[in-house]
Amino acid sequence: MQQYIARRVIQSTVMLVVLSVIVFMLLRIAPGADPARIRCGLTCTDERYHTIRQEMGLDDSYFSQYMHWAKQIVTGSLGRDWDGGTVAAQMRKRLPVTFELMLFTLMVTVGIGVPFGMLSALFRNSPIDFLVRFGAAMGLAVPSFWIATLVLLIPLKEWGYAPPITTTISFFDSPWDNLRQFVPPAIILGAVAAAQVMRLTRSAMLEVMFKDYIRTARSKGLGNTAVIFRHALRNSLIPVATVVGLQAAGELGGAVIIENIFNLQGIGKYTLEALTRKDFMITQTMTMYIAVIVVAMNLVVDLAYAWLDPRIRYT
Repeated sequence: MQQYIARRVIQSTVMLVVLSVIVFMLLRIAPGADPARIRCGLTCTDERYHTIRQEMGLDDSYFSQYMHWAKQIVTGSLGRDWDGGTVAAQMRKRLPVTFELMLFTLMVTVGIGVPFGMLSALFRNSPIDFLVRFGAAMGLAVPSFWIATLVLLIPLKEWGYAPPITTTISFFDSPWDNLRQFVPPAIILGAVAAAQVMRLTRSAMLEVMFKDYIRTARSKGLGNTAVIFRHALRNSLIPVATVVGLQAAGELGGAVIIENIFNLQGIGKYTLEALTRKDFMITQTMTMYIAVIVVAMNLVVDLAYAWLDPRIRYT
């Protein structure tokens, strides 16, 4: 196990280095406005413009810019953003927001996707099965940003109710207002993600239920509940764990559209603002942060396979 983890860490490190070079170059060769010109503003003078370019390091060679950024990543000194604050401080402020949204979303995803996927498999070709499959198809077909817009507009028009979206409210400051702010976007993201989990759980359960060891367990006199939860469900969760792990990585990277619609000051909203302003350093850093999260979650999911299925061994 230790050798497998060490090998995966080395492979991931090489992959992240290559990705960092690709991201660095793509941001600089992509067409668009000059980031120094954007930061300088409409009344910018040539002297002020050249000063900002020097402050941002845009007059240095690409190699010097890359090495300066790599040093910032390694040391944790990530520089300053367009408001004058440090990027590290923004990360500390915004990461708990994104993490809370991810936690609520995963609770909705697993709480809806796995039980309803099991019901669909256990009552195959029944009205329950058709309803679950129809709901999953609708969840995959309807865009989450459209549902989010309706969730904001319909209650506001019909009942004059809207969740607090002027600023992000901490759970410790006001638990009720925090839940009002985070639960709607979590339900939207979780319901869409649960559609895929339902389909996977159903197909995996149907495949497992006809295996020989399930028939053997029934023939030995095990009850239906024990057969389903102890044998069938656990062995059918491997593909589900893969999808849930990737969804968690994506949500930790920031649900960009949802965070902007509900004005949640998370990582996704911060990354979009950096892209809009063409702030290379922040965009690069946020992209690499998301890449590290995805790589780490992939490793966690792979290790979870051995717990879900003891037959799996890593060498």
